[in-house]
Amino acid sequence: MSDKPRMRGFWEKGIPHGVRMSNQPNRRRRQSSSTGRLPRMDVEVDFDEYVLACVFSRALEEIDAGEATATEATGLSRADLHDILTRLFPERLAPTFSLEKVSDPALGPEEELLRGMLLAHARADDITSARFAKIIARRALRNDHLWQDLGLSNQAELSRLLATHFPKLASGNTQKMRWKKYLYRKLCEAEGFSLCTAPSCRECNDLKDCFGAEEGNSRLALTKEGIELG
Repeated sequence: MSDKPRMRGFWEKGIPHGVRMSNQPNRRRRQSSSTGRLPRMDVEVDFDEYVLACVFSRALEEIDAGEATATEATGLSRADLHDILTRLFPERLAPTFSLEKVSDPALGPEEELLRGMLLAHARADDITSARFAKIIARRALRNDHLWQDLGLSNQAELSRLLATHFPKLASGNTQKMRWKKYLYRKLCEAEGFSLCTAPSCRECNDLKDCFGAEEGNSRLALTKEGIELG
């Protein structure tokens, strides 16, 4: 397990440092039988819970900065957030999201279209996939790489998330286009128009902006190290 990415975030909100992902998709977190609390080290969580913790960590940054409410940061309804927080995370964390003070998120036309496309490609009858569709549609409106604004460690983690919950949609990215670019291209195709005027990718001067590795540092890692983010 030592080579697995370590969870970013919640270091100031009470979740133990050093939480790591498990290859076992349904592995549950172990609790102490005496206290009912999570152990302080080497807790294993499944990948979906890891991603949710990363997203919520980014959301808490925005909440603390007064930039967004919990629903505005995640795109989830109050009911969705309450269910996730009470089922998957320590009870003491829920109050930090101030759900009693927030409204369900309002959707703009762009987000509504992107959410609709993701929901159409989500795994059937899977509430987790549907929730990730809402989260991704909202976080895609941010300005950085999508994996960064989800709070993930790298592009590979985003690839795994999309392949897991939107397999048919993700499998179409055979040319390894950057994920946000790819999602918007698929949205344009579905709506019957294109934002790109180049006759082909090979003839486009912005080829490097659409393809290749999405380099950069995790925003959560930078924040933890006290580096100013623009």
